[in-house]
Amino acid sequence: MKVLLTDTLERIGVVGEVIDVSDGFARNYLLPKKLAIEPTEGNIERLQAARKEYEAKLKLLREGREKLLASLTGVEVTVARASNEDGHLFGSVSRRDLSEELQKQGFAVQPDDVQLDEPLRRIDTFTVPIQLAADLKTQIKVWVVRENAQGQAPSEGAQAAAVAGESADGSTSDATE
Repeated sequence: MKVLLTDTLERIGVVGEVIDVSDGFARNYLLPKKLAIEPTEGNIERLQAARKEYEAKLKLLREGREKLLASLTGVEVTVARASNEDGHLFGSVSRRDLSEELQKQGFAVQPDDVQLDEPLRRIDTFTVPIQLAADLKTQIKVWVVRENAQGQAPSEGAQAAAVAGESADGSTSDATE
């Protein structure tokens, strides 16, 4: 069944587009929720303005994402987590955690934009891809460091030492000792 979309639906189509869907999907979902109408000439002409408005909105969104991509270049994020002596985290660092840290720094990155195959589970330095659109990709550097006894992140000077397996006073933490 051919229908004319009155609203943009992710993975289905954009407003003003005539699409071919199954009869049941059209009758039971799209038409009752007024997400689609019959594709007559009058309806198509009426929705052309809405489609142009949507395309202008997409263009502005794209420009904003390009600016965000440019500002994300070279960004480093430090995440402090509790860990054992071997550097394995009690928990993990997920997409949501990285997104929240970037938002604290003023970057409007959503969890879906962070491309992590699996959560980070150890103290180390990671390069994490950020994908804002199919062709807008960059990478950020993520430092996962050990929390100190008070539950706070170590100072910036101790950051590299924590990743290298050393404490802030210069002594090494070797698991064989």
